Amino acid sequence: MDYVKGIFKARPNRFIAEVEVDGRLEIAHVPNTGRCRELLVDDAVVWLKPSDNPNRKTRFSLHFVENRGVLVSLYSQQANSIVYDAILNGKIKELQNYSVHQREKTVDSSRIDIYLANEKEECYVEVKGVTLIVGDEARFPDAPTERGAKHLKELMKLKKDGNRCCVFFLIQHPKGKFFRPNWENDPNFSQTLNEAHDAGVEILVYRCDNQLSGIELISESLDFDLGENLTDSVVND
Repeated sequence: MDYVKGIFKARPNRFIAEVEVDGRLEIAHVPNTGRCRELLVDDAVVWLKPSDNPNRKTRFSLHFVENRGVLVSLYSQQANSIVYDAILNGKIKELQNYSVHQREKTVDSSRIDIYLANEKEECYVEVKGVTLIVGDEARFPDAPTERGAKHLKELMKLKKDGNRCCVFFLIQHPKGKFFRPNWENDPNFSQTLNEAHDAGVEILVYRCDNQLSGIELISESLDFDLGENLTDSVVND
């Protein structure tokens, strides 16, 4: 089913948006619980996926928003699928040569996004979709996330038990070319990410090319810096 063009009007809560479609105000599901304030601005062009499910409360889901001349993917859960498919297709050089591939591996009372294994090791990968861009710098999270810090602590425990562990930041805004944790919005997550890295949890950063015809991971890893954010004015110079 093709996408439908709309104009963003308001976001009454984090789950829904008011969108104008062909002159009518529609309610669309927002599949991203982040703030996205720099993206979902008045009259921004958005692209909606219609639903043919008669039991749904909303007729549309908001998948893309146009920002700085590119499409930004707001479907945060899709990040896991994009990374998993890229692993299967050998596009992520750091995660090749595994014979076992599994999504949502249950470990104790938690679920890790991706589980990989071969005859030598087990590898656990937690995926985070990133949409906040300042200049060309991607930052995560755009809102405080206790859940995100919990995931990092789970990876640290698995690493201590002798497993390979990675946190994978997928930049879903094509303008992002570099990654830094968002110290200003969530110092706890940022500090925990530093601790995880010091404990041996690997950090991988990649970005997407977003088109209405499909989303593709660009098979080139990006740099990151775990220090505190530069000021916005410096980043944009």
